[in-house]
Amino acid sequence: MYLRRVCIAVLMVVTAACSGQSDTNIDGTPLPDIDPALLRGSAKAAFGAERVGSQQSPAAYGSYAKGCAAGSVQLAETGPTWQAMRLSRNRNWGNPELVDFIQKLSRKAAQQPGWNGIYVGDMSQPRGGPMLTGHASHQIGLDADIWMLPAANLNLSVAERENISSISTRRANGAYTNGSWTRAHHEIIKAAAQDSRTARIFVFPGAKVQMCKDEKGDRSWLRKVRPWYGHHYHFHVRLACPKGARGCVDQTPPPAGDGCADAQEWVNNILNPPPPNPNAPKPKPRRELTVADLPQQCSGVLSSR
Repeated sequence: MYLRRVCIAVLMVVTAACSGQSDTNIDGTPLPDIDPALLRGSAKAAFGAERVGSQQSPAAYGSYAKGCAAGSVQLAETGPTWQAMRLSRNRNWGNPELVDFIQKLSRKAAQQPGWNGIYVGDMSQPRGGPMLTGHASHQIGLDADIWMLPAANLNLSVAERENISSISTRRANGAYTNGSWTRAHHEIIKAAAQDSRTARIFVFPGAKVQMCKDEKGDRSWLRKVRPWYGHHYHFHVRLACPKGARGCVDQTPPPAGDGCADAQEWVNNILNPPPPNPNAPKPKPRRELTVADLPQQCSGVLSSR
């Protein structure tokens, strides 16, 4: 049965490639085709084949980029103040804490002008683990992407959710925000950061610098907002390991302070890139993870019915 599910995952990729159909990025551009040969024996094939969560108590095993998730729950496709996007990916799963966090944040977002809630992008696969396409993280059910597109319409059909794209909020390669950035984005990200469960929020450097300029009150929440590549069509929320979670590996906390000087340095390097280091080692290609590379509990997560 396990082998059959993995074969189905590989077949899904082959079928998409042969038919000319493919998944799309958040900006509507197609994802590159995957060589099915690379999936054989990989953890992403094994976890990508699972369609439902495991019948276990909720748990996160390993780290955000090398782990799995037990007892995940599915975020409802549509709620009073949210809609899950790209449903064909089946990535609207996560730890119960993440689902609760998203619902709470969506209610905050619905209070902003022009927003009736949020569009939720990738969370995790039903049992976490490496994904067939896209992210290196999102593996333990504690990460979620929130679209920058204001969720004015919460009645999108399944087909519309496959084809609609988010909006970019950056200009000058991420050094500055553009006209699509609003105070509402600031307030929604602020609300996400002020939740005690949040460990980090990733957003493009210009947005962090803009928030640093605009925030006149308590600035402590800015520490959790970290500049990172991309992240202008969405912002990425990462929750800390739930209290008492055994086997869950937290990321090192952000440095002390509001992080605004660090973000400004990112912007300066975008505007005036430093010369490349001729002695820098060439990046090594990443080896595909196998199930054996993950925490030992992940084998049980896969075999659990």
